[in-house]
Amino acid sequence: MAKILSLKDRFLSVLFWSVIAAAFIGPGTVTTAAKAGASFQLSLLWALVFSTFATIVLQEAAARITIASGKSLGEIIALKYKGQRGYWIKRIVFVAVAFGCAAYQAGNMLGAVAGINLLGDVSKPILTLGIALLAGLLLWIGNFRTIANLLGLVVAVMGIAFVSIAMKGDFGAGEILAAAFIPSFPVDGELLIIGLVGTTIVPYNLFLASGISQGQKMSEMRIGISVAVLIGGLISMAILLVGTQLEGAFSFARLAATMAVQFGDWAGLLFGFGLFAAGMTSSVTSPFAAAVTARSLFVKSDQTGEAWGARATNFRLVWGGVLAIGLLFGLSGLQPVATIIFAQAINGILLPVVAIFLFLIVNDPVLLKEKATGKNYANTKINNILMLVIVGLSGFLGMINIVKVLSPAASVTAMVSFAGTFTLVVVLYLAMRVFRKV
Repeated sequence: MAKILSLKDRFLSVLFWSVIAAAFIGPGTVTTAAKAGASFQLSLLWALVFSTFATIVLQEAAARITIASGKSLGEIIALKYKGQRGYWIKRIVFVAVAFGCAAYQAGNMLGAVAGINLLGDVSKPILTLGIALLAGLLLWIGNFRTIANLLGLVVAVMGIAFVSIAMKGDFGAGEILAAAFIPSFPVDGELLIIGLVGTTIVPYNLFLASGISQGQKMSEMRIGISVAVLIGGLISMAILLVGTQLEGAFSFARLAATMAVQFGDWAGLLFGFGLFAAGMTSSVTSPFAAAVTARSLFVKSDQTGEAWGARATNFRLVWGGVLAIGLLFGLSGLQPVATIIFAQAINGILLPVVAIFLFLIVNDPVLLKEKATGKNYANTKINNILMLVIVGLSGFLGMINIVKVLSPAASVTAMVSFAGTFTLVVVLYLAMRVFRKV
């Protein structure tokens, strides 16, 4: 008989998995969602609904791989792809994820500094160094369960604040529901759409979910991920609704000022603190996720846990490198809003690469057979259809932005035709490769 989870077990599982929500409720989400609301009102709300649903599907698949096999996602990639091909695949996946983490980290540092500067005029270099030192200290301690609980509490406080402000908006329930489920593609909205996808699904979270799921029961994991990600998605949607209340060009200062005028000085101060808190928590999560990814990909089966443990030199070098990149960007003087949105878009473009590997692995019945029970946890047909839709739509949006950068003079029809054709070929190839085995 399946184990019935107690209310306490469910709550603790949600709290533990809230680290996934904390990983995507960073300055990228605050900036991209608020700017989407300010620029296009409710038109891009559907992108957050899609991204939240897709996050649950992909995170569950990544964690299911680890719970069923007892191995992390990176270890499974190493097992499935061996020899020279495996050598390059592991490095391609790591570079894609680590590059994404570094891009996120740049936004995290810039966002945290921008949040503090909304509260008072403080030296940006000193603030940046202070944030980097604090993040480094938390990572050096190496007790991720403590960090996970801390991030969960911060996300809860931020969520209550943003949701309470969003509920004071002027939109009716019908307008919100229509925008949430009817896709809209406004002119010049492509970068923000892929940015919303990239800031919500977060490619490195697939490795993070896999890395921290060991020891959990399948039912605990599914409840924890579903509820935690749903809460994170609702917070993101609330931030977009808050952004719709902004008049004029988007900026952190304008958003804080608008909130203060409409709801009192406390709202403007709260936004500054929320932006700082989001940057601070994500400044810990991004480097840690890069190190977890490296460990899962490069640890050898004959190595002891000490070689890539939380306090091992290899592990610390990876998160230290990502933290250092964020520090350099923080000290560079770049404009935070443009940098943050660009970082989210980069990760949105990288997402299909990681999702394709996940899709192929989660369809391997040998790897997904649980040793203890003999039960097969490979994808069902419904799982496969859902994942193909996610890969297809995210790939299409990513290709649109790539074509737009490489050929800015191309017409909209040409960009859509090329991106649609390329994505359709990839999806059909994946479908034929998987369904012919069923």
